[in-house]
Amino acid sequence: MNRKQFLKSMLGLAFGAGTMFGASAQAADTIKVGILHSLSGTMAISETALKNTALMTIEEINAKGGLLGKKLEPVVVDPASNWPLFAEKARQLITQEKVDVVFGCWTSVSRKSVLPVFEELNSLLFYPVQYEGEELSQNVFYTGAAPNQQAIPAVEYLMSPEGGGAKRWYLLGTDYVYPRTTNKILRAFLKSKGVKEVDIEEVYTPFGHSDYQTIVANIKKFSAGGKTAVVSTINGDSNVPFYKELGNAGLKATDVPVVAFSVGEEELRGIDTKPLVGHLAAWNYFMSVKGKQNREFIKMYKAWAKKNGVPNLDTVVTNDPMEATYVGIHMWAQAVKKAGTTDVDKVRVAMAGQTVKAPSGYTLTMDGTNHHLHKPVMIGEIKSNGQFQVVWKTKTTIRAQPWSPFISGNESKQNM
Repeated sequence: MNRKQFLKSMLGLAFGAGTMFGASAQAADTIKVGILHSLSGTMAISETALKNTALMTIEEINAKGGLLGKKLEPVVVDPASNWPLFAEKARQLITQEKVDVVFGCWTSVSRKSVLPVFEELNSLLFYPVQYEGEELSQNVFYTGAAPNQQAIPAVEYLMSPEGGGAKRWYLLGTDYVYPRTTNKILRAFLKSKGVKEVDIEEVYTPFGHSDYQTIVANIKKFSAGGKTAVVSTINGDSNVPFYKELGNAGLKATDVPVVAFSVGEEELRGIDTKPLVGHLAAWNYFMSVKGKQNREFIKMYKAWAKKNGVPNLDTVVTNDPMEATYVGIHMWAQAVKKAGTTDVDKVRVAMAGQTVKAPSGYTLTMDGTNHHLHKPVMIGEIKSNGQFQVVWKTKTTIRAQPWSPFISGNESKQNM
């Protein structure tokens, strides 16, 4: 090799190294955040708004200077309401995209699909939706409600004179782990209160089910045996035909109240809610909550929706899992600042005791041992405009019980 060829070779190597270094430096300039929500399929009706909320919150943090001197970079994937695909997309986010954290999932079957991936690769998932409990992973922070923060208080309310004094119970859900486990807990709870087996009916439909005519007719027949309440754990777009059929059948809340655990403001968009007035939902936040934090949250989301061309802009709403997403991202950011790093093990430790003044008006705290939020409980009645009027709420936040005392074998886990 002559001198000219040698210099040319060295120049090429130097250029290549510089390019590689520049790419590495550029990658290190951001902190990657994975967003794992269904943007298509049966769950898109619920999960798309959570993706939007995550993007909005990331923009908010970036506008204030980012985190550890770096901007947050969202990486969005669509697992398309396909449970095995959730696991594939989670692995892609962690191993290929090299994200530092993931915010995502709605259904428990999607969470259980990705859980082994997060545990194998020691990554963090923030899960923002109410669920059945009976799980506690060091790789998941649960920012939605456990059963004692939603399901049990809702049924207690319906049993009370204030809630109508229900004596018979129609447990209706989508056929997967969350409704079945929640109803197992509720059945044991109801029996502990003296409710007889004959006064409990349990029915399940598949994801995407659309014909509720027979089921609503059966609810009417069942209610002839005494004061009845329906507990709905229907998930996804099946809520639309169910509520439409309630309206078509003239089944009013004064006759048979329905309390839902997976229906909020977003699911009621586009439905004529006038026939549904008085039916209930149990959550930890409603858009109708009064207070400065909520006004700012709603204003921020509406502005983000307008800027980003969210469909049906005039009717955009906020809801409970959106608040849980927002709180979760801010808590993670606070923990990263406290730890001074995005290292999973150090952030996990720093998450304990983190607090956020939430849009609900309550200060939410991440429990020091069980990775769940201390949350308030609220019960709201559907209004004709698709919003909820809060008719009952706890005075303070409630510590989550991931392991229900109404499931045999959990006796030794009550302090977790």
